[in-house]
Amino acid sequence: MSFTVSGLPVEIFKPLFGLDDAALAERGIVRHVAQAGERCPCRITLEDARPGETVLLLNHRHHDVATPYRSDYAIFVNETASATRHTEGELPPVLENRPIAVRAYDRNGTLLGAELALNNDVAAVIERRFSDADVAYLHAHNAAHGCYAARIDRA
Repeated sequence: MSFTVSGLPVEIFKPLFGLDDAALAERGIVRHVAQAGERCPCRITLEDARPGETVLLLNHRHHDVATPYRSDYAIFVNETASATRHTEGELPPVLENRPIAVRAYDRNGTLLGAELALNNDVAAVIERRFSDADVAYLHAHNAAHGCYAARIDRA
């Protein structure tokens, strides 16, 4: 089964890029410089920031639905992001080599089920979840911290 993985729209965050730390703090946002060996996964580019790059740590509503499953949480966005990443039939770096929770939703945004991908088997979990015709889309989350990683749709 073919699937697409999408990052968050860069246009949402561009107005924040380059703001000074005081202006960010007023919005509850923290600027952070990525360090060697640290994972700061950007939800726009769907890759980890390289050492020395700045990321913004902010709260974002990633599941804006009129159900009890509406959700927001802390995410990173890289200030160097210039375009939203979309992949078809392949996993972006933020979904590889780390435990990922895959949540399956119906057309109304109601959670139908969830599954952990702990052994670099995200693609297999995606295929299993999409074998259910009632599943409209998937959300991937970092399993340990619970933060949103990306949206997955049928291609």
